[in-house]
Amino acid sequence: MSVQKIYRVEHEGAARYALEQDGVFRLIEGDVFAGPTYKTGAVITPKKILAPMTPSKVVAIGLNYKDHAAERNKPLPPEPLMFMKPSTTVIGPGDTIRLPAGAGRVDYEAEMGVVIGKRAYRVPASRAADYILGVTCINDVTARDLQTKDVQYTRAKGFDTFAPLGPCVAVGLDPSALDIEGWLNDEKRQSSNTRQLIFTVGDIIAFITAVMTLLPGDVVATGTPAGIGALKPGDRFTVKIAGIGELSNPVIE
Repeated sequence: MSVQKIYRVEHEGAARYALEQDGVFRLIEGDVFAGPTYKTGAVITPKKILAPMTPSKVVAIGLNYKDHAAERNKPLPPEPLMFMKPSTTVIGPGDTIRLPAGAGRVDYEAEMGVVIGKRAYRVPASRAADYILGVTCINDVTARDLQTKDVQYTRAKGFDTFAPLGPCVAVGLDPSALDIEGWLNDEKRQSSNTRQLIFTVGDIIAFITAVMTLLPGDVVATGTPAGIGALKPGDRFTVKIAGIGELSNPVIE
């Protein structure tokens, strides 16, 4: 199947899904989770590109690139390090990341996000692909000082606006060997490939669904490569992943 790009857009005052090809957006008629063939309708000009999904939860995996574990001076984990970000962290392309007062250092983390396509519980790694709608870009924004201070990650990872998502869901794209970059303003700070993941997408889906049910539209953040760094007001951070596109967000106090 060729790669298809699903966008969630604002059109005539409502959120709608649309397929984009060569810059042309066509409304999707029906359920985006009923694919892989999507019936399309009218050609539209979106008023705004929204976060591609409204997940019930974002489940994230920490220390899943060898180079990132090294820069954090931590040993490679024997199993996936799982944490969650609430749905209220999610914002879309161009939306503003807000740095919380008193939080200290706040970092960017460019990541590939896996979008779940159907209800998944106790899924073996070998069948994980059957439960995936597609992949997207995500920025796992992290209050680093609070992460160091707290025993668990909920506060450090859970502030509103701490999960920029988008610009689309790429359906039919193999997630196993994608170039991923993180750009702070005009400077490339992160550069890797998903071949460097310690735990594969299949491993991750199997691990998570042994614990909890993933629902259609939920997003799994697969970890960030080396090169993390601090954000400051006035910055813009951009996640670039081959085959998906660019997710760019400004930063304010």
